[in-house]
Amino acid sequence: MKQFNSKNIFSSFLVKFAVCFLLLGISYRLFSSSFVQFSPLAISDDEAAALSVGYSPPPPELIDDLLLNIEYTSLNVAERERCDLFNGDWIRDSDGPFYTNSSCKTIEGPQNCMKNGRPDSDYVYWRWKPKECSLPKLDAHKFLDKMRDKSLAFIGDSIMRNHVQSLLCILSQVEQAVDVYHDEPYKNRRWSFPSHNFTVSVVWAPFLTKAFTFENDDGVSSGLIQLYLDEPDTIWTAQYEDFDYVVIAGGKWFLKAAIYYENTTIVGCHSCHDNNTTEVGFEHAYRKALNSTLKFISEANHKPYILFRTTTPDHFENGEWDTGGYCNRTKPFTVDEIQINDIDEIMRHVELEEFERAAQVVSRNGASFKLFDTTLLSLLRPDGHPGVYRQFQPYAGKDKNAQIQNDCLHWCLPGPIDSWNDVMMEMLLRHQR
Repeated sequence: MKQFNSKNIFSSFLVKFAVCFLLLGISYRLFSSSFVQFSPLAISDDEAAALSVGYSPPPPELIDDLLLNIEYTSLNVAERERCDLFNGDWIRDSDGPFYTNSSCKTIEGPQNCMKNGRPDSDYVYWRWKPKECSLPKLDAHKFLDKMRDKSLAFIGDSIMRNHVQSLLCILSQVEQAVDVYHDEPYKNRRWSFPSHNFTVSVVWAPFLTKAFTFENDDGVSSGLIQLYLDEPDTIWTAQYEDFDYVVIAGGKWFLKAAIYYENTTIVGCHSCHDNNTTEVGFEHAYRKALNSTLKFISEANHKPYILFRTTTPDHFENGEWDTGGYCNRTKPFTVDEIQINDIDEIMRHVELEEFERAAQVVSRNGASFKLFDTTLLSLLRPDGHPGVYRQFQPYAGKDKNAQIQNDCLHWCLPGPIDSWNDVMMEMLLRHQR
C-alpha cells in the first residue's frame, strides 16, 4: 500500500519484558508467602470438598484480558503517549460490542444493518490494536466523568453523524442521552447527559465553508453546488465558543460538481461542464476550504481541544454508489492486501499538509490541535459498511440479482467506527494528563 505516516517509537520488547518481570515478581511473592507467613490450616476432607465445589480454571480470554491490562498499566505515561495510536491492526474481540442494535435507541435506520436484515455478524467481533501499545475500549463511566460540565461537538458531514451515534450508543450503558435540540431535517442536533451536565452536538457543515446545495436525501442533485471557499460556515463558527472539545473534518462532498467562489467571485468549478468557467478540480477547493477553516481556528480567541479527522476511504467495488458499486466482503483486510486509491491519497495529502501548516500556529496561540488519523483504520475494514442493508429487507419482493444501491462509505452500528471512540478516549486522556 502507499506509505502512511507512522512512527514506531516504543519497542514491544520492553513491554513484554516488563510484563514478564511483573508476573515473575507476583509468582515469587505467592510462592515465598507459603513459607514465611502462617502454618497451613488443618481442614477436614468434607471441608476440602466444600471448598473445591464450583471451582474451574479461568477461561483463556480472561487470562488474555488480564495480561493485556497488566501490559497497559505497566507502561509509564510517557511510553503510552509515544505510542502511535493509528498504526496497528484489527484483532479478534470475542466479547463483541458494548451495545446491540436493539439496546441502543439512537441508531438511525440506514446504519442499523442487523435490523435491516444483514445476515452475517462477524464484523462486530474485531477491535483496533495499535502495534506498540494496548488500547482499552472506551470506559463509559470514565468518559462521562472526564466530560462532566463540558461540551463536545462533531463538525462535518454524515460520517460525523455516524460517529456521534456510535458514541451515544456506547455511553448509553451508563446514561441515556436526552435529545434537547434538532433542526427540521435532523442534521443539526444536540444531546444532553443531565447527570453529568455534558452535551454532545453534531453540526452539519459538509464543506466547512459557506455553501448552497440543491440535492435530496438520496443524493440526487437539481443544480450545481455554490461553494464559497474563503468563508467558514457560520453554522459552526457562530457556536464555536460554546464547545470545549471539537472533532472536525472535511470529506467526500468535495468530489461533487460545484461552482467555486473566492471573495464572492467565481474562480472556477469542478465537473461543471461550462465552457465559460475554468475547471480547477476538487483538490484546489479542498485545500482552500481547509485553509480557511484552520485559519479561523488558529485566530479564534476561544481555545478548545480540537481533533482534526482525516479522510474516510470508501470500499465501493466495480463501480461507485450511483453506478452499481457494491461492498460485500465479510472480513477485514490486512495491511498487505490494501492500497489507498488516488482520490483518497490526494485528499489525505492535502489534509496532512494543511494540518502541519496550521498546527504550529494553533499551538503557539494556546489551543490543543491534534491529528485524528482514522484513514488506515477505515481502509482496513471493507466488511463494516451497510451495503444493500442501508434499507430494510432490501431483497423483499425482488430478485436476488436485482441491482440495489449500496452504502460502502458509512458504517454499520455496532461496527468498526466504535473503535474510533476508543482512540478518541485515549487522546482525551492524554490531553487531560
